[in-house]
Amino acid sequence: MTTASSPASTGSKARVGVQRFGTFLSGMIMPNIPALIAWGIFTAFFIEVGWTPNADLATIVGPFIHYALPLLIAYTGGSMVYNVRGGVVGVIATMGAIAGSDLLVANFNATLPEGESPLGQVHMFIGAMILGPLAAVTMKWLDSLWDGKIRAGFEMLVNMFSAGIWGFVMAVVGFYPIAWLVNGLMQTLGNAVSWLVEMNLLPLTSIIIEPAKVFFLNNAINHGVLTPLGIAEASESGSSILFLLEANPGPGVGLLLAFTFFGLGAARASAPGAAIIQFFGGIHEVYFPYALMKPVLIVALIAGGMTGVTTNMLLGGALRAPAAPGSIIAVLLQTATGAYFAVILSVVLSAAVTFLVAAVILRASRKRDLAAMASTDDAFGAAITQTEAAKGKSSDALRNLRGGAATQADGDGGAATVTEREITNIVFACDAGMGSSAMGASVLRNKIKKAGVEGVTVTNKAIAALDASADLVITQNQLTDRARHQTPDAVHVSVDNFMNSPRYDEVVELVQNQHEKNS
Repeated sequence: MTTASSPASTGSKARVGVQRFGTFLSGMIMPNIPALIAWGIFTAFFIEVGWTPNADLATIVGPFIHYALPLLIAYTGGSMVYNVRGGVVGVIATMGAIAGSDLLVANFNATLPEGESPLGQVHMFIGAMILGPLAAVTMKWLDSLWDGKIRAGFEMLVNMFSAGIWGFVMAVVGFYPIAWLVNGLMQTLGNAVSWLVEMNLLPLTSIIIEPAKVFFLNNAINHGVLTPLGIAEASESGSSILFLLEANPGPGVGLLLAFTFFGLGAARASAPGAAIIQFFGGIHEVYFPYALMKPVLIVALIAGGMTGVTTNMLLGGALRAPAAPGSIIAVLLQTATGAYFAVILSVVLSAAVTFLVAAVILRASRKRDLAAMASTDDAFGAAITQTEAAKGKSSDALRNLRGGAATQADGDGGAATVTEREITNIVFACDAGMGSSAMGASVLRNKIKKAGVEGVTVTNKAIAALDASADLVITQNQLTDRARHQTPDAVHVSVDNFMNSPRYDEVVELVQNQHEKNS
C-alpha cells in the first residue's frame, strides 16, 4: 500500500483541524477521568445530601475539585507537550490562575449589597487546558535558545532555575489575564446554558452534538465546554444534566437496533454485536460508520438525542460526574441520587425514538438498497453509492468508507495491503487511545495469534501519541488523515469499524507472508 494521498480539500483540512484540537483536549481530560470518578464518589457519599453524609470526609470535595483536578489536567497537558518539565511548569502557571480567580471572586463579592448571594468559586479547568500546554511550549522554546551553549557542570543549575523562573512568569500571566479571561468565559457560558434551560431550549444542543459525534468532532465540545461547565454546576448542586448531553448511549443503540431489524447484508449482520459493545462497553465509535452509510440517519440520532435531553430536563435527570466511557454501566454509576428513573427513562426513550425514525428511513429506501446490493453484492458499498447519488456528488469520506483503505492508487477504489517494509509493530489509533482502538487491537492480536505468527506486537495508542516506531497504523477512515500526518513513513490502513473488518485478514496475510519469507 502506498502512503501517497490526494490533497485534502479545505473542508477536510478544517475537519481534521477541529478533530486534532478535540483530541488534544481529550488527551488532557481522559487520563484524569479516574480522578473525576473518585471525586464523584466522595460527592455521592459524603456531602450533606449524599448517601452517607459525613462532614469530615466532605471537606475533601472542595479542595479536590478546586485544586487537585485542574492541576492534574495542567500537568497532563504540559507533559503532552514537553514531558515532565512541561508538566511541572504547567502546574505552576495554573496555580497562579487559581489564585487569581479566587481573588477576582473575593473582590466581586466584597462589593455586593448585604444579603445578596455571593459568586461561587470558578474552577480553573479551562485555565488548566490553556496554561498547561502554553507554559510547556514556551518553556520548550526557551530551552532551545540555550541548548548546547551551557558550560559543562552548570546544566542542572540552569535547567532548575530556568524552569522555576519561567514558571513564576507564567504564574503571573495566569494570575492576571488568564484568570480574568476564564472567569469571564465561564460566566458567559454559564449564563448561556442557564438561558437555554430557562427557555427550555437545551434539547437543541443535540443538533450540534449528534452530528459532531459521527464526524469525530465531539471532543472539542464535550471536553472544552460541557465537562468544565458540568463540573462547576455539580460542585454547587451535586449533579449536572450537562454530563448527559453527549454520554447518553440511547441514540447509538437505537440506530444499531434499527440496522439489526431493518438493515441489509453486512451492516445487518454486524449491528447486534456493535450494539452490545456500544451500550455496555461505552465505545460509541462503533455506530458512526452506520450513520455515515446513510447520512440522513443523523436526523434519527438528533431526534433521539433531543428526546433524551428533554426527558432529563422535565424529570431532573443528572449525573454527579462525567460518565466515561459512555456505557450504560458508567452512566448508572454516576447517576445522582433520586435521578435513576429519569436517567434510565431518558436512555430508553432516546433509543426508542432513534430506532423508530431510523427504521422509517431504512424501510423507505429498502427497495433501492436491495437493487443496488443485487448489482454490487456489497451492502456497505451499495449504501454509499446510493448516498452519493442522493448528494449529487462524490464524497471523500464516503469514498474512503467504501474501500476501507487509508490510501488509494490511481483512484481504483482501494488496493490490497502491500509493502516492502517489514511489519513488526502494528498500532491501532483513535482519539483517546483507549476504547475503540483497544478493542480493535484485541481482535487483530487474536487473529495473528491464531495464524501462528510470532514477533509482531499489536498495541493501541492515541493518535497524538503515534511515533516513528509504528510500522503499520490502523485507524477509522475519518481519522486516517491525522494519523498519516503523525507517522508519514508508516503503512496506513483505514477500516470502517474496529470491531470486524476484512482488512484485518489482509494484514494477517501480509505479516504471515513476511514471517514465512524471513524464516
